[in-house]
Amino acid sequence: MAKVFVSTVIDAPAAQVWAVVRDFNALPQWTPFVAESRIEQNAKPDQVGCVRNFRLRDGGTVRERLLSLSDYDFAMAYAILDSPMAVRDYVATLRLIPVTDGDRSYVEWTADFDCPPDRERELVDQIGRGFFGAGLRALQARFARR
Repeated sequence: MAKVFVSTVIDAPAAQVWAVVRDFNALPQWTPFVAESRIEQNAKPDQVGCVRNFRLRDGGTVRERLLSLSDYDFAMAYAILDSPMAVRDYVATLRLIPVTDGDRSYVEWTADFDCPPDRERELVDQIGRGFFGAGLRALQARFARR
């Protein structure tokens, strides 16, 4: 099973960062790689079980199901249903932890999935650097203290 782990610290309180990322349909507002997104069947974007269907800027389409959402823990988990990537049993978690020193946020984005062994390194890099890393850098820029 392949594993991806990316983390960073953002110069903003966890509650402020969570207000941006908790909306399961808001990827186009805070990530550089999603062009548009919609929640299928008019479900609410914070309803566990809802499915987001989004188009990547490179044209690919991804469908993901929200597995859990906790405002108390500042955490969500989701699974890929359909994707142009050759992944199976993909489950990701996005979690924030308040950093009391400076009222900042520790953010980690992880994923576990199966894939063809000859593509594992490529997919781990693509997901870790291309998606998770890019998303976290965009959040850092959004909340950069000036």
